[in-house]
Amino acid sequence: MCSRVKNAWYARNGGRLGLPALLFAAYVSPYLIMDIKLTDSDFRRLSEYIESQLGIKMPRTKKQLLESRLLKRLRALSLGSYAEYCEYLFSPEGHEHEIVTMIDLVTTNKTDFFREADHFDYLFNTALPELVKSYGAGVRKTLMVWSAGCSTGEEPYTIAMIMSEFAERYPGLGFDYTILATDVSTRVVDVAARGIYSMERVSPVPEPMRKKYLLRSKSREKALVRVVPELRARVRFRRLNFMDEDFGFREPIDIIFCRNVIIYFDKETQERLLQRFCENLKPGCYVFLGHSETLTGFDVPLERVAPSVYRKLA
Repeated sequence: MCSRVKNAWYARNGGRLGLPALLFAAYVSPYLIMDIKLTDSDFRRLSEYIESQLGIKMPRTKKQLLESRLLKRLRALSLGSYAEYCEYLFSPEGHEHEIVTMIDLVTTNKTDFFREADHFDYLFNTALPELVKSYGAGVRKTLMVWSAGCSTGEEPYTIAMIMSEFAERYPGLGFDYTILATDVSTRVVDVAARGIYSMERVSPVPEPMRKKYLLRSKSREKALVRVVPELRARVRFRRLNFMDEDFGFREPIDIIFCRNVIIYFDKETQERLLQRFCENLKPGCYVFLGHSETLTGFDVPLERVAPSVYRKLA
């Protein structure tokens, strides 16, 4: 039992809590808090923070989802209510040690290799040839791709496979590229950087690419693969919050993949984020969104060139 909880129990018992009671609390408290409910006031406090700091919509319909995701933290910290959790979360100690963990729990991370595969066909057959021809991207200067909201890494590694295949198709170009992959969740960024996946996870990767870009674990019982070092070296991972004032880019980007991410934001936040994408994107270059996302009604300098693919006006 952590010191905060010991002190709380001690205070509630008038300073008379002995060792047997502490031991009882340590064993019983994880089961007691299973029935603890998130009150409306605590939900408002948490949801307002999440919306203001992450831009993620947190309507009342998500109250049960938030409650279930944070319950494991109440268990881990041996806290008896969500009010106690809020008190800790917003304390100086909580800001230092708990905020990032809370963010990891409340963010949604759904991704797959070659998800929305037509995007990668367009990238290989249309976007890359056009960028090379018109701007010398990847030839005169390293082509820069940003996987924004990369989750556990399947998207940026898929992009890296496509880039490598393109470079192999046109060896005379000396095609060079780098990929920046970011997510607000440190947990998924750490997973992505390792580049280790189950065989089930990599099943969408075409067989020739699996043989070329994925290494089987020496232990066949584990059924794991790891992205080859040459591909991992092309991808840089770091944490980035879309609500940050400065994304930290030193030069503009050629291609942005931000798919199935902005659907979690309200319209105002979506438009502001897309405007910032455009500020960091070279004219004539590309933004790939998810198939369920649209730019309809937004005042941004992007034109649609394919389903959910947009190009910045020159």
